[in-house]
Amino acid sequence: MLRTLNAAAARRWADLALAALIAERDAIDRINVYPVADGDTGTNLLHTMRAAVETLDAAEPDTLGGVLAALSKGALGGACGNSGVLLSQTLRGVAEQLRDVVEADGRALRAALVRADELARQAVAEPVEGTVLSVLHAASRAAAASDQLDLVVHNATRAAVSALAATPTQLPVLAEAGVVDAGGRGLVIVLDALHAVVRDGERLAPKVLVLGESAVLEHESQYEYEVMYLLADTDQDRALALRDVLRGIGDCVSVVGDGVGSWAVHVHCDDIGAAIESGIETGRVHKIKVTRFADQQAAFARDVAVLACVPSGALGELFAAEGADVLVVGSELTAERLRAAFDSTGAAHVVVLPNDVATAAVVEQVGLTGEGQDVVVVPTASPVQGLAALAVHDPSRRRADDHVSMAEAAAATRRGELRIADAEALTWVGRCRPGDVLGLIDGEVVLIGGDVLAVARDLTTRLLSTGGELATALVHADAPAELSDALADHLRRAHPEVELACYPGGNLDALLLIGVE
Repeated sequence: MLRTLNAAAARRWADLALAALIAERDAIDRINVYPVADGDTGTNLLHTMRAAVETLDAAEPDTLGGVLAALSKGALGGACGNSGVLLSQTLRGVAEQLRDVVEADGRALRAALVRADELARQAVAEPVEGTVLSVLHAASRAAAASDQLDLVVHNATRAAVSALAATPTQLPVLAEAGVVDAGGRGLVIVLDALHAVVRDGERLAPKVLVLGESAVLEHESQYEYEVMYLLADTDQDRALALRDVLRGIGDCVSVVGDGVGSWAVHVHCDDIGAAIESGIETGRVHKIKVTRFADQQAAFARDVAVLACVPSGALGELFAAEGADVLVVGSELTAERLRAAFDSTGAAHVVVLPNDVATAAVVEQVGLTGEGQDVVVVPTASPVQGLAALAVHDPSRRRADDHVSMAEAAAATRRGELRIADAEALTWVGRCRPGDVLGLIDGEVVLIGGDVLAVARDLTTRLLSTGGELATALVHADAPAELSDALADHLRRAHPEVELACYPGGNLDALLLIGVE
């Protein structure tokens, strides 16, 4: 049980909140009926929180105020949708109140929740009860009942859960659909993550109510577009004047700042030009995003696709035969090629298997900044891990559960490589020289030898030393012709219980890749 909130605890809160939003994104999307039933509240909250954590990762602050300031800055810059804007203001309120506090006790956090409530309500031109605003207000009021950190967090989270359950009694559209407010649900998840940090993993939030597969949400906006952009080089008076102008051309208006000169603008309207030009007259407009509500439901030919990044056409055929879309990476992977590959899947949700550490870094960055599609990266450092993840993929399963299953399958697959040294180097097992045969496990050299077949046999034995039922081998086109048969013979003698699946790998960056599950 924590008595004060410090930088490490705040960092843990951010990580847990992000993980929880990843797990519940799909469910929150499906209960999104207000203000527009466009099925993206969970996605918007996730993108906003992910941007906040990315900024925190880049800044690496070591104080509580620094951690919270980085989260606030990232959330505002990456805010998506009305729900993302309100989440950014919640984080901003906490950051502003605690910026000069080394460790926050219950009284300090209580004041931070009050400030978050104030900023979130100010962010909306026309506040509506039965939304995230009601949930946050209930949390901030309940926090006042104690000065003890764990009780402040407990009371606030419990009140938020109760307020969320009451949202259908405040908004008729929620009662008609039989759901709670989606944005409010997202806030409960964020508060529940804080509760888990402060109270040793204890959770209060129940599972989200999910509509049946056949349910159709029909609450529609009277406007056709959602317009968002960031605004700089202006002041508070001009920003608030812009909010009044936007209220004249649309609804769901918010113009919110980070307290140091940057503003995020959001409006639902029909006249895109008027919304943007009003911003240009106010300051410097950048990072414009326009979404047509009708396109969000009709733009994609299928719901989910798995995109496998591979180094060769031969591996591409193997992944394609297992049902994946394929991108042959080649010598250089650019953001443009990746986005084109995402688009070519025709899917609203793309699960990417990078199958290489360097490729994963590029995919993560492009996926975070992509438009129109949800991109989830399953960490696979080798094609053998990608095949293991693909084998357990089930598109009929809840997406969050499917992503976890794929990641677990990849992580449970030990990966081995056979390479030829091209330079002299010092390894964990001694010095190697050009031409030596190197055996690697999970990226580290564990064997050095002079014979390809002998090192391949020893490497396989090492990989199976901790057990295994299935070995998958991908063989380079230039590997010795007898390599596959030598592996099969070795396993028949030494490990008859292990099944071997051997495939041509084309032009790999190793002579042999082996995965053991």
